[in-house]
Amino acid sequence: MRVTSSSSVRQAREALGKRLREIRKDSGLTARELASRAGWHESKCSRIENGRTAPSYDDLRTYTLHCDAEDQTADLIATARNIEGTYVEWRRLERAGLKRVQESVTPLFERTRRFRTYQSWVVPGLLQTAAYTRAVLATVTALRDVPGDLDAAVAVRMDRQRVLHTGNHRFAMLVEEWVLRTVIGDGEIMAGQLDRLIALASLPSVSLGIVPLGVQRGGGWPVESFTMYDDEQVNVELVSAHLTVTQPGEIAEYAKAFTELSAIAVYGTAARALIRSAIDSLG
Repeated sequence: MRVTSSSSVRQAREALGKRLREIRKDSGLTARELASRAGWHESKCSRIENGRTAPSYDDLRTYTLHCDAEDQTADLIATARNIEGTYVEWRRLERAGLKRVQESVTPLFERTRRFRTYQSWVVPGLLQTAAYTRAVLATVTALRDVPGDLDAAVAVRMDRQRVLHTGNHRFAMLVEEWVLRTVIGDGEIMAGQLDRLIALASLPSVSLGIVPLGVQRGGGWPVESFTMYDDEQVNVELVSAHLTVTQPGEIAEYAKAFTELSAIAVYGTAARALIRSAIDSLG
């Protein structure tokens, strides 16, 4: 899977560009004529209309002004804003603080019935202890210089875990074994986190699979961490950005990856044995 962009973003930009091309053609203008009136380089229209360049809001206003289609300006800007929200750099997303980031996904968690989560970096957020969450978010705060609202952000994430015990929700969680052996915070925090994994895995609504170290991979290669919310949306955690996938074909690719990873994971007694082994390794 690609880790820097998404076909969802590309296809959305191409669709917006096609719509702008239709607006221009309906007005009777050539691309060269529009560029001349707008004071643009003559290649700019082509780049925008083919989805190679994302139009700014001023670009959209220029299109509608010179194509006598100003009644479409607000809708075009709303479309562009939605595309921007598909791929968002963490620094931009976290500008208002970590609490706001945590709060923003609460409605999505509450309306989702089937969660499928794969984590190759850290323990899934819904299964984290408060101490583990604090250690993870403290690292984020230090690395990306975000506002210091750590206590509030931890509280929001802990409150969100109520979905584990309320409503008609089902959770399928896959974790790479090396996540169990990567010490976040310190040994005491990690031991508490691993104990919690064992406890939560016993919930009727939770299926916890561990992908063992050294397992023959076949098609289940490690990929970026992601969560599927029903079959409507996938959120992907990239190093530099947060990606939202909504294209059905691309969602199907993540569903296939989850199925392949599920097939090589271990569950129940075998999964608990790997977790206890990780606890023992802490000494």
